[in-house]
Amino acid sequence: MKKTTLVIMAAGIGSRFGGGVKQLTSFGPNGEIIMDYSVYDAIEAGFNKVVFVIRRDLEKDFKEIIGKRIEKIIEVEYAFQELTNLPEGFSLPEGRTKPWGTGQAILSCKGLIQEPFAVINADDYYGKDAFVLVHDYLIRQDERQKKGFDFCMAGFILKNTLSENGGVTRGICCMDEANNLTGVIETRNIIKTENGAAVLLEDGSRRALDCSQLVSMNLWGFTPDFIDELEEGFIRFLEGLPEGELKAEYLLPTIVDQLLQEKRAEIAVLISHDRWFGITYKEDVPSVKADFNKLLEDGVYPQKLW
Repeated sequence: MKKTTLVIMAAGIGSRFGGGVKQLTSFGPNGEIIMDYSVYDAIEAGFNKVVFVIRRDLEKDFKEIIGKRIEKIIEVEYAFQELTNLPEGFSLPEGRTKPWGTGQAILSCKGLIQEPFAVINADDYYGKDAFVLVHDYLIRQDERQKKGFDFCMAGFILKNTLSENGGVTRGICCMDEANNLTGVIETRNIIKTENGAAVLLEDGSRRALDCSQLVSMNLWGFTPDFIDELEEGFIRFLEGLPEGELKAEYLLPTIVDQLLQEKRAEIAVLISHDRWFGITYKEDVPSVKADFNKLLEDGVYPQKLW
């Protein structure tokens, strides 16, 4: 069986969740967290290794809550996303407290991944379909023999990704007729409305969106050479930071979009009809618990995963 890895980005601070560590919130009957269900789905799809990207200060709690039990089921590695983990010649800007972003999160896995890999957020539930689509795409890479980077992305229908409790950020996908990605438009403050979805603008007005369009939920499929690209790109990103800039992030959608504009990558959009849910806000917790209870009642998951 070809080796494939699932990378789970779990180093986020979760500020909108009230400062708590939202990735470690329990939702299942035996203390399962969202990551448990993602790992379970990934194993079913055929992934055979997991890399958790975490903060160093979370290591002990993380291993107690999920790591130790997952290690009994599948090969596990840990990568640490740190503010001070910078290329030679760069130092942490005084006053910088914000993490460097999802691009640096994946870059922190350098040396741990030599095989095709998928990337997900720790606090998002993606459903089973997307893992199967991405895994099957990754293991067929040799058949395609494309020039440049050969990546994929799970595309979710916008209406299936909205929160009842506030605005969310989504990468709206632009595609060609062959469902290859041509661009990602990072769109903030998308809200659910009585007619579907809209962007809530700063002046309080709304710009309606087509809620049937596809969006990125940060479920990507990459090849291991992408990590070298991230390393070179992070240097360029740091070199281009204006003096005194303390919040700019090195983000996967921006990096991917740049590769597309340079025509250095081809990215297949794999359409998932599953409904996303997650805990963007503390108020999301009761509905997410109800969603998992329904999945258990319907037999989608066993009462005890591991």
